[in-house]
Amino acid sequence: MNTNTGFLRPSTFFLLVFMLAGTPARKAMAATRDRRAQAQSQIRLPGYPRAWRGERTLAEIKAEALRRAKLNLYPVTGISPADLQEAFASIHALGRDQWGPAFIAVGDRYMAEANRLAKSNPAEADKDYLKAWEIYSFGRWPVSWSAGRRRAYEKSLAAFRYYARSLHPPVQIVRIPYAGSEIVADLRLPSDRRGPVPLVIGISGLDGRKEGQALMFAPLLSHGIAILAVDGPGTGQAPVKFSPAADKMFSRILDYLQTQPEIDKSRIAVYGASLGAYWATKLAFTERDRLRFVLAQSPGADDLFQKKWVENNIVGNHEYLYGFAPALMHIMAGNVDTFSQFEAAWAANSLVAEHLIEKNSAPMLIIGGAKDSQVPIADTNLLLGSGQTPKYAWINPLGGHMAPDTIHWPRPRIFKEVTLPWLVRELRKNASSESR
Repeated sequence: MNTNTGFLRPSTFFLLVFMLAGTPARKAMAATRDRRAQAQSQIRLPGYPRAWRGERTLAEIKAEALRRAKLNLYPVTGISPADLQEAFASIHALGRDQWGPAFIAVGDRYMAEANRLAKSNPAEADKDYLKAWEIYSFGRWPVSWSAGRRRAYEKSLAAFRYYARSLHPPVQIVRIPYAGSEIVADLRLPSDRRGPVPLVIGISGLDGRKEGQALMFAPLLSHGIAILAVDGPGTGQAPVKFSPAADKMFSRILDYLQTQPEIDKSRIAVYGASLGAYWATKLAFTERDRLRFVLAQSPGADDLFQKKWVENNIVGNHEYLYGFAPALMHIMAGNVDTFSQFEAAWAANSLVAEHLIEKNSAPMLIIGGAKDSQVPIADTNLLLGSGQTPKYAWINPLGGHMAPDTIHWPRPRIFKEVTLPWLVRELRKNASSESR
């Protein structure tokens, strides 16, 4: 029996108040739900907010990306300003998962057009597949730290595979079991080979990927040199994160190559770009007996991993478009949730701390820019003055990261006149003449 006959039940009372309040109250409740949903969709970027101190604002990022696109500069090489502006129109905050989806929308347009033309005009379709890959790739840039960026990365892989069908010689996907997972690499072999051929292992950097390496090194094929492109630890499809033990991944690749009859085991070289150059340099010491030559473009060795360089040059670096420190935090192994944890984990990768710097190494060419703000030129000087093996260096006194400048030495010229000739010269030497 109801004993509260003279009073309203609490639930009835609140319902009555809500009904009397009408539309304004309903709007207020809806607004509260929207705010909660937006808060849940926000991205807690690695190391936020300390790792983002001094970064460009979103408006500044857009302006700088457009400036670089007009000059066809990294990381928007090949992307038109119009396509950038179309994607940017949908991006209103860095802390929301808007970056990847915005570029997916633009890339999907090119993919749809490529699929439409695939049978009637395959040459034009290939151009659209390439465009889609470039746009999706910027949608996952610098690393896939959000769901939207991860979707963009998956789409970039699919677009590249469609595009790669037109390449001759073809891109072969190599899968090497490792660490309970697999190393995924892109292999291209010269089509006119008549026996075992030399090979370059190309290691991408923090924000580049193996697909770009596979395309960039295509000129090696006409010189009878194969290319095996692989993502660096913590990036792309690499099976392990960045740590002092991650070089074992590359040792496993060398083990695999020893079993391949198409490859001349006495003529294997390693090329590393940016953070990939760190791994190339480390391998020059740890795998010197199995490598003919190592070319490292802007390698870190010791100063790069020190707290002073992290605080003054990695955090808020403007030579990097944005997100240098958070991207590095994202690729690290272990429990790296705070900036202090990152600094400790990062420092452990110094080649001095690992007691490698004074050892004998494979022959090396180091390419660097004296004005590099991302990787200290002091690390190149350290490498040149240490160890027991003479090394070569090509240093651009006006160059920034990866050594280009805006006057005489853009990236394509460095590749054409320095990187490519050195690799060809070293790998086309007669194996029996090797004297080291």
